[in-house]
Amino acid sequence: MNYLLFFPVFFPIVASIVSSFFKGHDRARDLYSALIVTFELAVICVMIVIAPESEIRLNGYFGLGLGFRFDGIRMVLGTVAALMWCSTSIFCCEYMRSYRDRRRFVFFWLFTLGAIEGVFLASDLFTLFIFFEIMSFTSYTWVAHDETPEALRAAQTYLAIAVVGGLVALMGLFLLCNHAGTLDISILQKSVADMDRGRLYAASVCLLFGFGAKAGMFPLHIWLPKAHPVAPAPASALLSGILTKSGILGTLVICVYLMRGDLPWATLILTLGCVTMLLGAVLAVFSVDLKRTLACSSVSQIGFILIGAGMCCMLGEEGGLAVRGTIAHMLNHSMFKLVLFSAAGVVYMNLHKLGLNDVRGFGHKKPFLLIIFLLAAAGIAGIPGLSGYVSKTLLHESIVEGIAETGSVWLRVVEWVFLFSGGLTLAYMTKLFVCLFIDTPAKDQHKPDGKYIHLSSMLAIGVPAVVFPLFGIRTGLFDRVTDLCRNFFLVETMHYAEYFSLESLKGSAISILIGVVVYFGFILPALTKKTTDGREYLDRLPKWLDLEDSVYRPLIKGLTIGGGWIGHIFGVWTDLDANYPIFKAIMFLGTLIARFFGTFTDAIVSLLRISFFRDLRIPSEDDKHQAHSVTGMILNDAERILNVTSHRKKKSKIDWEKRILSIRERTERTERMVVRGMSFSLLMACFGLCAALIYLLIRFL
Repeated sequence: MNYLLFFPVFFPIVASIVSSFFKGHDRARDLYSALIVTFELAVICVMIVIAPESEIRLNGYFGLGLGFRFDGIRMVLGTVAALMWCSTSIFCCEYMRSYRDRRRFVFFWLFTLGAIEGVFLASDLFTLFIFFEIMSFTSYTWVAHDETPEALRAAQTYLAIAVVGGLVALMGLFLLCNHAGTLDISILQKSVADMDRGRLYAASVCLLFGFGAKAGMFPLHIWLPKAHPVAPAPASALLSGILTKSGILGTLVICVYLMRGDLPWATLILTLGCVTMLLGAVLAVFSVDLKRTLACSSVSQIGFILIGAGMCCMLGEEGGLAVRGTIAHMLNHSMFKLVLFSAAGVVYMNLHKLGLNDVRGFGHKKPFLLIIFLLAAAGIAGIPGLSGYVSKTLLHESIVEGIAETGSVWLRVVEWVFLFSGGLTLAYMTKLFVCLFIDTPAKDQHKPDGKYIHLSSMLAIGVPAVVFPLFGIRTGLFDRVTDLCRNFFLVETMHYAEYFSLESLKGSAISILIGVVVYFGFILPALTKKTTDGREYLDRLPKWLDLEDSVYRPLIKGLTIGGGWIGHIFGVWTDLDANYPIFKAIMFLGTLIARFFGTFTDAIVSLLRISFFRDLRIPSEDDKHQAHSVTGMILNDAERILNVTSHRKKKSKIDWEKRILSIRERTERTERMVVRGMSFSLLMACFGLCAALIYLLIRFL
């Protein structure tokens, strides 16, 4: 019966290969995809009944072997992933009809399902890492699917974060395996008990970097606000709702099995959670794009979950409330974003626009869309009676419990940031609701012909929305689900909360009051203005909040240019060195090897482009006029002075102006080539390897 564990992981991967043979049969392929994921969900439900607590291992594969386990949190997350894929696959049948390259989309859609199930069912960190990386590369195609400049740029960011994060996480796995002797999650806590704390911290930081990048944790959150607006809505729902949970799962492994009870580590996680939670909410408040607002909201909600992870780490065996709150909010966030992004997809299907000024008033006389959006928006804002209130109450109570036990002033700060961020959540979700269902529609807004949504899509979106009031009123359902995850968190006794006590309702009331004040006191007067055509939403987002454009890209470009200059300096130094023939031989051999691997990679890419994948359209660029370099002119003048003074016997004949211009042209040409091609990921890999080497040199020399 243990062999059933292979099914959730490898069945969708095999099915994805079969889907590639449905050439020119889009509707048949869509139906095939929906049937595959429905069957996957059915098999997982059967496994819950007949094969709980099962485990299997494939020794020798990928060196360390692959291990899978079906219990507790793995069972819950695996089921939620299959449920979300099932719902979005049904919605895809209608949503993706106007899209091209649906064959490619379905192939990677099913392949990613197998990868995410491999992550959730992994019994060791090595297996988790293997499928984690597969998932990152297969889901990259979702972001780039439209192949517009915006989509390709967002996909480039997504890939860069995935590659660098994966390499750093791999370095952490090497350190951990070398010193702990195992990567099996169930015995990690005992294995690291005698491990040097410095090495354990180093391994944990590396793993947190890799997993936090996928989770959307600050400062690696930059891919989320860029990827979601350009990806198809069903893909956005999964990227936000379930793929981020793979990073959260890795973070929980670190907090529970490696650093449990470590106060400095718990403080670090709580700090990162606070910044992520608050920054995401602020970005959502300023956003004027429907899907971008939901993406920034995802960043903020990941911060809430990180608060729970930090409290689990700090409270240890006494963290029953934190365990319940963390799991409950993970599940809630998945369902909320499934419904919200699907609702945004309904808007885009009909209007092909996402700007708030373009979509305002679309929800008039659409009761189904209004009800599901209101349930999800109120739920994620923590309104009592809905499931979001339950999970946020548990998280808040765990912070209060931590304050009572430790008396920490920092936890009081965390509590107020928590409540304030909850208020901002209500404020920006109110902004979206008012925009879609209350504001006057734009005059040029296209009105859909006939039905704005099919019955199958209504069922796919509406059924998950029923969960919000059901779990919000029947709070015992959450307790039963979270009890299943007790063993993973190594907690013997799970605490229960009085969800509707005055103290619990007080925290919710504070957040609601803050949300009302922010909406009426800031959003309406500062971020909107009344016009003859209705309300206009203003884009007043501070540019410096975009870390990608203000920090990361300039830094990478500076490193590229700096590397070119350093290489040039060493080249000049080699020309002047007495051992020139030796250096020339070394440089020739290195160039030969580099060119071989570069050509080999390009050949593989070209083969893939002319066979399975259609080549991307690369826009041509006009030749740019290159101005004379002022630096070159100054160096030429200095050279003339030296030639008539100290260098009269051996005059230099270098035209510095042309040389600097040549270096600049080569640098720009190389930059364009690596950014456009697959070599960009290799460049990011080099940065990750350099970071690893620098760390090892500092650590061991």
